[in-house]
Amino acid sequence: MPHVIFPGPEGRLEGRFSPGPRPRAPVAMILHPHSQGGGTMNDRIVQQLYKTFVNRGFATLRFNFRGVGRSQGSFDNGIGELSDAASALDWVQQIHPEAQVTWVAGVSFGALIGMQLLMRRPEIRGFISIAPPANMYDFSFLAPCPASGIFVQGTADTVVQPQAVQKLVDKLRTQKHITIHHDEIPRANHFFENEQEELMKSVDNYLDFRLDPSCPIT
Repeated sequence: MPHVIFPGPEGRLEGRFSPGPRPRAPVAMILHPHSQGGGTMNDRIVQQLYKTFVNRGFATLRFNFRGVGRSQGSFDNGIGELSDAASALDWVQQIHPEAQVTWVAGVSFGALIGMQLLMRRPEIRGFISIAPPANMYDFSFLAPCPASGIFVQGTADTVVQPQAVQKLVDKLRTQKHITIHHDEIPRANHFFENEQEELMKSVDNYLDFRLDPSCPIT
């Protein structure tokens, strides 16, 4: 799990990177929760997502947005963080230029950035959005959402209301050519404090489905 420093728009960015085990390995990038709320790349859900993708043979990166840990710059309310994510993906692609599949996974604020990145980067073929802040930010930029993925939400989340995520899912499901999965984890709050096992089971089940060669979703 090598510690890496790579160039970002506002100076260096700090991350953890696990190279792919084979030349054409797929790429995954994990985005952390809101830094103003204490979110970092060492968030426990971020670490679990990272391990999950590494174990499945992905070249996997998690990193600190600007102003977090040893990453330079200062919080930019999502605009600069999206640029950070784009730079991070560029960096991974320089190492794995032959990767044909890219996934993005984000937690809370990181899910927002991940979905914005999805709109800019057609190579992203799948996403995992955990507790996306659909009640705090306007997700109407997903018009149309270019890739299939899953939203996972806790039913006892008081930060992001489950109905806000349901509304977003319902809207995206009207779009053609993509498939949106939606799992609700009973009793889970915004941080999945006691339900992390159930959360990761949901993620694993979805990845089992999507990464199966017979999966109908490309």
